[in-house]
Amino acid sequence: MDKGFMYTLEDEKIMEYMKLSTEEKLKWLDEINEFNKIVLSEREKGFREKLRKCEI
Repeated sequence: MDKGFMYTLEDEKIMEYMKLSTEEKLKWLDEINEFNKIVLSEREKGFREKLRKCEI
């Protein structure tokens, strides 16, 4: 059974995000990062870090 989830980016949501101020975008990113710290396993965090470093 897959543990992941699927999502799509709709044009409307992208346009909404683009209208945010820089401060609002940074706040949104902080919230996403905090959420990821809570929900991702150590294995998933390691995988994401390797992606960032272009190791995989």
